[in-house]
Amino acid sequence: MKALLPVYCRPLGYFVIALALFLPFLMMLTGRVTDANLLFYKECSKLLMMLGALMILFALTKGECKATEEIRNKATRNAMFLTVLFIFGGMLYRVAQGDIMSVDSSSFLIFLIMNVLCLEFGIKKATVDNLFKRNNR
Repeated sequence: MKALLPVYCRPLGYFVIALALFLPFLMMLTGRVTDANLLFYKECSKLLMMLGALMILFALTKGECKATEEIRNKATRNAMFLTVLFIFGGMLYRVAQGDIMSVDSSSFLIFLIMNVLCLEFGIKKATVDNLFKRNNR
């Protein structure tokens, strides 16, 4: 999977995720969040997190090469597997609790966050592997 966005979108994506995490709490402290608009703010923060995760996933890295594209592909594959495990675990938990009313509506957001985590781990692992390969030569 090739990167589509410029390099500066990576830190910007992290900023958008941080904003989506802390802005609802700040708005609640100022009294802007009420029972009437809670769902609106919840969904808006989910959309902001999705936007930030997509910006991170599709942004170029500083040393973008073919190996980075392979890492991005492996991260997507691993994220799919981990997301299915996470959702399956949640389903088993709801069955064990006998909860028939709640439904998981944030599966895509979970997938994107897992994908970002797998991507970051893969990039850092490749960096460390290259560092030790250089030292062993």
